[in-house]
Amino acid sequence: LFITVHQAYELWFKQILHELDASIQFLLEDRLPAATRAIERIVKIEKLLVQQIHILESMTPISFLAFRDQLNPASGFQSMQFREIEFSSGLKDEHILLEFSQDDFAFQRLQARVDRPSLADAFYSALERRGFDTSHRSQAVLEILTHFESRYEEFQLAEALLEHDEYFSLWRSHHIKMVERMVGAKRGTGGSEGIGYLKTTLDKKFFPEIW
Repeated sequence: LFITVHQAYELWFKQILHELDASIQFLLEDRLPAATRAIERIVKIEKLLVQQIHILESMTPISFLAFRDQLNPASGFQSMQFREIEFSSGLKDEHILLEFSQDDFAFQRLQARVDRPSLADAFYSALERRGFDTSHRSQAVLEILTHFESRYEEFQLAEALLEHDEYFSLWRSHHIKMVERMVGAKRGTGGSEGIGYLKTTLDKKFFPEIW
């Protein structure tokens, strides 16, 4: 069950990355409705992932702890695709990149994500081409929100981005509760602080200016 759920996650992560790459390309081509549709599909997948994580709670903590030690030194934060989603959405972290320095394949994949425009970068570039002053990103977002009827394409896109951010954050929250239910305050299998570390990730946002 544990392996099946996590493999299913990796498949959905692969699809999310496909949609992220498509939406970034659409934005670079100034095709905002197409980008919005791709992001809305990401949100639908994320809603599914929030529900899927609770399947693991059908295991008792004792059943999980019986094989947990065999997972060492593996850790959930070693998921390359999970980190690719973060980087491509706009949350690029050099410290996390260094965590993959011993894995050439993953490091190159993540470095490429660092070097390419993120979804956030592409969003503000598209706004700039449409006449918004993006030197103050929050002001540009405010302009969209206060003129949503005349700026409806931009408004729909901003709403989709906000939902992507929201449901990714909700997945983090549900994941934390599942881990806390299963392992309590034990340290993470990869040597992290476990729940303590996971809780520090809850405030991470891809698009803080929209929030």
